[in-house]
Amino acid sequence: MSHRTLPTLLLPVLLAGLLAVPGALRAKDEPSKDGDRPQSDLFIDTVDVNVVNVDVYVTDEDGKPVKGLTADDFEVLENGRPMTLTNFYAIEGSQVVDEEGAGPALPDGALAAEENGAKPEEVPPGLQPPEAVPEDQRLSLVVYIDNYNIRPHNRRRVLFDVRSFIAKHVGPQDRVMLVTYDHSLHVRRAFTSDTRSVIDALFKVDELSGSAVHFDSDRREALQRIEESANAGEAISWAESYAESVKNDLFFSIDAMREIVNSLAGLPGRKAILYVSDGVPMIAGEDIFNAVQQKYGNSGAMTRLLSYDASRRFEELAASANANRVAFYTIDAAGLRAPAASDASDFGRGVAGTRQFVDSVNIHNLQAPLQMLAEETGGKAIINLNRVGPALDKVAQDFRTYYSLGYTPAHSGDGRYYKIDVKLQGKADKRKYTIRHRDGYRDKTSASQMNDGVLAALHFPYYANPLDLDLSFEVGRRRDDGLYLVPVKVRVPLQSLTLVPRGKVYAAQAKLYLAALDERGDTSDVQNMALPVEVAAADIGNLKGKDFVYTVTLLMRSGEQKVAVGIRDEIAANNSFVTGTVHLN
Repeated sequence: MSHRTLPTLLLPVLLAGLLAVPGALRAKDEPSKDGDRPQSDLFIDTVDVNVVNVDVYVTDEDGKPVKGLTADDFEVLENGRPMTLTNFYAIEGSQVVDEEGAGPALPDGALAAEENGAKPEEVPPGLQPPEAVPEDQRLSLVVYIDNYNIRPHNRRRVLFDVRSFIAKHVGPQDRVMLVTYDHSLHVRRAFTSDTRSVIDALFKVDELSGSAVHFDSDRREALQRIEESANAGEAISWAESYAESVKNDLFFSIDAMREIVNSLAGLPGRKAILYVSDGVPMIAGEDIFNAVQQKYGNSGAMTRLLSYDASRRFEELAASANANRVAFYTIDAAGLRAPAASDASDFGRGVAGTRQFVDSVNIHNLQAPLQMLAEETGGKAIINLNRVGPALDKVAQDFRTYYSLGYTPAHSGDGRYYKIDVKLQGKADKRKYTIRHRDGYRDKTSASQMNDGVLAALHFPYYANPLDLDLSFEVGRRRDDGLYLVPVKVRVPLQSLTLVPRGKVYAAQAKLYLAALDERGDTSDVQNMALPVEVAAADIGNLKGKDFVYTVTLLMRSGEQKVAVGIRDEIAANNSFVTGTVHLN
């Protein structure tokens, strides 16, 4: 996907038709008879065990991570109600430690080295213990350079520190992806553990244009028009014209961020977005309407702001990030800005403080979304700094030292958003410590989680296959219109599925989810269907080596096609995801 636009999930559907062709549905491949089972559908009361993970960062008065806390030091509240912790990880330096601070077991080679007298720090690098953080704690980092809202000289200065941050703090246990927004999203490096390739790509990003310089001239012209206006109505008209243009660009920028957040939904583990820009406005044209108000005090200009307020969209973006366990770390690449230093327009001449006030409004307006996204998702905002390296070192502390608290709510898959609050209790000195975490989460349905997992498998190197699925393709048949009918065969061992009695047969309650991605980056909608898995009662004790096979015929374009399949065992609440590629010429 390098140098390709990130696929939009609602592009023209590739799956024009799904022709279900079941095969090997029963252990003996015999059709069922009406007398084999009751007429009513199988009913199993399934309850998903949904564990909510909350990553918590505790720092002292000097901003250093606080170590050594235990589960007893935390209280988790969901919508104000205390939750009982079921999982607790204390991560220090990328390793899980228990309440007594004991680290993970060393691999055999390292143990042998220690038995020969070597201290842990003297163990050769090749024998050092692997990172002990489990998969659901692994970090996926997206470096997001917003070229549309950044000036080239600011980007060059900040990317120097970003490259250093990646070289020093991103390890082989992490996944990193580099994307840019150039009025459309582009993946410059797909997820990889090869940090050198990401750093090389960042050098190339520095060669791209930065569009924010055009905003300066547009803003300067708007202020000039207001200064030269004959009356308040004329000035408001110029302000609205400017704000409408800014709002249009702003909504595209927010949609691009939401697309990245949503694409990460199905990936397991912690996810973070390092967002770099010169800021984006919370209210399009807020400073310009303030300029009108300063010139024409009774104009009512400020009543027009509601039409250009994007705060609700940013709140929805933060909620989506929280639902998908994504934290925003935002950087204002413009650094330390001084009011009245951004351009040389003549607005406010002769009126002391007018220009400085309008510029201060502009700066605050550009930084407000960066601060809000970081605060509500448990990340950090880096603003008013010309050199961001030291602040990025503190971001690295978040990645390596934190607490992960897990609890199981009483509800499951109701689709509602729940507020999370974490407090310190017990021996923890609440007066000296600062605590950060995501603001809440959305309790997704199992179908929504499966959709996310299929799309993650389709777009990223995500593979989880506890059911031992196998995916294969039969020879496609070319139609007269140039499209292909391709049989896709999904095979799963019957022993992997939970089978329950249903009259004279045993049946599973399983569902297949499927989507496809073509070489142009177009993605189909995720399709789903119930799987008719049945085994004769007489054969239930002899399932070894027997598979359930289901064939779906897909309508595809020519070229390379990637297909992702997920199966959910509804009774066991067990999910598997696999991918395969077919070439059609």
